[in-house]
Amino acid sequence: MLGLSGCSAIQGTGAGDYVPGDGLITELDPADRADPVNLEGEDLDGEDVSLEDLRGKVVVINVWWSNCPPCRKEAPELVEVANATTGPDVAFLGIDVRDSSVDASKGYERTFDIPFPSIYDPRGVSLLEFRGTLTPNAIPSTLVLDRSGRVAASVLGPIPSATTLRNVIEKVVAEDG
Repeated sequence: MLGLSGCSAIQGTGAGDYVPGDGLITELDPADRADPVNLEGEDLDGEDVSLEDLRGKVVVINVWWSNCPPCRKEAPELVEVANATTGPDVAFLGIDVRDSSVDASKGYERTFDIPFPSIYDPRGVSLLEFRGTLTPNAIPSTLVLDRSGRVAASVLGPIPSATTLRNVIEKVVAEDG
């Protein structure tokens, strides 16, 4: 297992009711990866979304909330990477785990011109699929799943940089499928 760390001056949120991570990246060798993640839900338009439909692609999952300052800070870099890498080999999916209304979620997506769908899950139930990888209140978090749907890398906290995330994605794309 390889760990790279990023920096964050955020120590806590007081009444913010979440704990930002420190941007630590954990990468797993293919032999060390757990079973594929089986995640499904509804996107912000009420359409069904399933990771099963994305098998064969490397999938980047970003866990966010519209009122989360680190989420807002990392959004432009996520958009940059999504726009540069989404295609036949890569897909992005968000999970909004805190907003109390779809309107707030859609406002966030409009503000940052998010080019990928997000599952609307204000109760955070979908995060149970990532037991042992994500802590339920570590927002933002980003996961990179291999073509089989197994967690290949995780970032707890804001992504360190667009370049770092792109490099992790490219490494997983280059793996033998």
